[in-house]
Amino acid sequence: MLTDYHVHLRPDEPGTTAEKYFVPANAERYREAAASRGIAELGVSEHIYRFKQALEVWQHPFWQSQAHEDIDAYCQFVREQTDLKLGIEADFVPGREDRMGNLLEARDWDFVVGSVHFVKDTAVDMAGDWDVWTTSFESPDKVWKRYFETLGECARSGLYDILAHPDLVKVWGGERPKPDGDLRRYYELAIEGIAESGIAVEVSTAGLRKPVGELYPASPFLEMCIEAGCPVALSSDAHLPEHIGWEYESTVEWLAERGVTELAVFERRQRRLESIGAS
Repeated sequence: MLTDYHVHLRPDEPGTTAEKYFVPANAERYREAAASRGIAELGVSEHIYRFKQALEVWQHPFWQSQAHEDIDAYCQFVREQTDLKLGIEADFVPGREDRMGNLLEARDWDFVVGSVHFVKDTAVDMAGDWDVWTTSFESPDKVWKRYFETLGECARSGLYDILAHPDLVKVWGGERPKPDGDLRRYYELAIEGIAESGIAVEVSTAGLRKPVGELYPASPFLEMCIEAGCPVALSSDAHLPEHIGWEYESTVEWLAERGVTELAVFERRQRRLESIGAS
């Protein structure tokens, strides 16, 4: 079985409204793309910050600029008008675990994808006003250290089923500074929380489309997660139908080389493992 759970039915650009993209015809475009690539398990996980209810959790100015839709209308659309698994990509916000937990527990998800985009109030993957590398720049060591500490807290929180793009901080590749030396010293900051939680760790092909030009996570980090007993979830972080199953053939081979033969599959937040293979 192949999966793609980290999928967005609309791009991130302005004007991509629910009225335009949360419609059966658009969902079918994604379903057709998945079928053509042998992907049996397809789910959607829209960004939580694009829903008004997210402001009950965090009042960050970026979230305030984005939170226009209704999360329950999104859930109803997916459940009643598509055959897709229902998920959400929910940022981990330190100190707001109770608020995020209340928001998530009130809905009937198949899976919840946990992500870390922000270190404190600045983003590791967002150019512009909130870019950590330009707005409140600290040394690469401090940024990476705080990112992986937060990633471990995200896993340990128990709020999430899948840990998204686990080394997202590398997204810019050579366009942003990176610490010198063996990066495993940063991975180790997160691995205890990941191991304690048993969360499924996402292998995301999205990094192949980004400046860094490589999978998330890096091979040494994935190997540490596997040694800790964590299962793997495979996703593309698609924002367009053509992103579905991005570079899966080579990625499945890469996983096999590291001894990964099963993928995590979810339904109503219950996890099982299935052998990797196209349907």
